[in-house]
Amino acid sequence: MLRPSRTRLWWEIAIVLALSVGRSAVYSVLSLVQALTREQSLGDQSTSLNPGANAQQFWDVLYQFVAQFFALAPIALAIYLLWEPGVSAFRRIGLDFRAFGRNLGGGVLLVAVIGIPGLGLYVAGRALGITVQVDASPLDPSWWTVPLLLLAAVRAGLTEEVIFIGYLFDRLRRLGWGTWAIILSTAALRGAYHAYQGWGSLAGNIAMGIVFGWVYHRWGRVMPLVIAHTLIDVIAFAGYPLAAAWWPTLFS
Repeated sequence: MLRPSRTRLWWEIAIVLALSVGRSAVYSVLSLVQALTREQSLGDQSTSLNPGANAQQFWDVLYQFVAQFFALAPIALAIYLLWEPGVSAFRRIGLDFRAFGRNLGGGVLLVAVIGIPGLGLYVAGRALGITVQVDASPLDPSWWTVPLLLLAAVRAGLTEEVIFIGYLFDRLRRLGWGTWAIILSTAALRGAYHAYQGWGSLAGNIAMGIVFGWVYHRWGRVMPLVIAHTLIDVIAFAGYPLAAAWWPTLFS
């Protein structure tokens, strides 16, 4: 009975990853390889995290909101698969509002530990020409811009932390993996997920994955990680226009 169980788990992991972060990681790595084959250096190339839309076109805006909604489906699938009779998946991975004040404080602490060095690494990568220029948000004053960016930040935080941390930690533990093997492998996958941004972001996200994995091992809760990730993205998305104005040579 042990072998079919392990086989089933591997197939389940493969399907979840193929539908979510694994698929994106493959496209991200291919994007980096494609960027490296161009005549332009990485420092002269750019990418966009949140493409803009024409605010005058109702359907253009609506499609972006609907796309964000359907992007939550892999998260729901992972939580569904983690659910067991009598055991809430939300409680198992700590994705609930128990001790929310402590979770919020932990999230803010992680923002300081990860977010500030991450920005410094991005700036250094841009200066060295090994990181793609990342347009974090469309410079558009339309009414829908801020809600869409906030939704994108929450979706990114939930997707990466629920699947990279909550789901994969549980499944890989069941397969007998050790703690550090899980932390390092999920961190490497997180780095690949962001490889399209260049070497600096790849290294930075691997470091983020190691820290977040270790924190989850110690705290046993995904919520502080989701809060931290969401805050980092909100700062990046909303703060991009200001950063572009202050450091135009690096951000624009």
